[in-house]
Order: sequence, then structure tokens, then C-alpha cells
Amino acid sequence: MSTLTRHLSGSREMVRAYSRRVDVPFLGEVAVPPPDKLAYYAGIGVLTALQVIEWPLALVITAGHVLADQHFSGLVKGVGEALETA
Repeated sequence: MSTLTRHLSGSREMVRAYSRRVDVPFLGEVAVPPPDKLAYYAGIGVLTALQVIEWPLALVITAGHVLADQHFSGLVKGVGEALETA
């Protein structure tokens, strides 16, 4: 298996990991991140609750992390779609 094939099959797994959705009352359908991301967010929450980091810093870190993940997820999806049409 070539390096490109291995990388692309890993990309498909990444897209599947971000496709989990839960129906939440009053909010509608919400995407659920994979367990490792949930652990990251929980860690940030614990550090904030223990006042190790200030809440504005926790918000900035979390927002940056979410935006980076969304960008990466969209990039992987775009590469997958491009390969399907090729």
C-alpha cells in the first residue's frame, strides 16, 4: 500500500469520526466530536474550573481548536470528493 493510499484511507476515517450527530432538544441536530477531542475540551474545562487558566483564555483556546478542526475536516472532505471525481 502506498503512502498516499494509507493517508487517504486515514482521511476517510477522520471524516467518519466527524459525522456523528445527536438530536438535542431545543437545539436540533448537533455534531459530536470524537472521544479524544471531548477529552481535550473536558481538560480545558477542568483547568478553567480549577482556575489554572482564566475563562477568557479557555474560550480563545477552545474557539481556535474548533475552527482548526472544522477547517481540517472540510479540507479532508474536499480532497475525498476530488479523488472520487478523478
